[in-house]
Amino acid sequence: MTDHASISIRPVDSSDADAVARIYNHYVTNTIVTFEVEEVNGEEMLRRARKVQSDSLPWLVAVDQDEVVGYSYASRWHARYAYRFSVETTVYLDHGHGGRGIGSRLYEKLLKLLIEQGMRTAIGGIAIPNAASVALHEKFGYRQTAHYKEVGFKFDRWIDVGYWQLMLDQT
Repeated sequence: MTDHASISIRPVDSSDADAVARIYNHYVTNTIVTFEVEEVNGEEMLRRARKVQSDSLPWLVAVDQDEVVGYSYASRWHARYAYRFSVETTVYLDHGHGGRGIGSRLYEKLLKLLIEQGMRTAIGGIAIPNAASVALHEKFGYRQTAHYKEVGFKFDRWIDVGYWQLMLDQT
């Protein structure tokens, strides 16, 4: 069991790229959590992290005894200027590290940073079913605002996607 005191949350850096890719690739190859179907390498994950950072948004990692065990980030909801105060939030945990509060620690820090930056709306997209992700989002006050039926197709089946929204100025 992870000792919560040993978990630190910090901004991602280039040395984390392979660990972040490893964490993500578990979800690519084994779950419907992401609709990607091809694994990505550390270089691609670093490119994605740099894109988030170039938009002045946070990308965080959870580290336990020098091992990256999860990550979270916010990305622009849409590119058009009027959406500049809305972000999509994401969290991924290393396989086997769920249910230990790491996702909550990542989201606490992420949401705090977004509020400090003046963001107004955080949106979480969730492939359904995913009880753990729904519970995490709702724990922080996100409420479901949309449910799209059969918009994804992976592992030979249709997948629904729901969207949960949090008004950051009301937290």
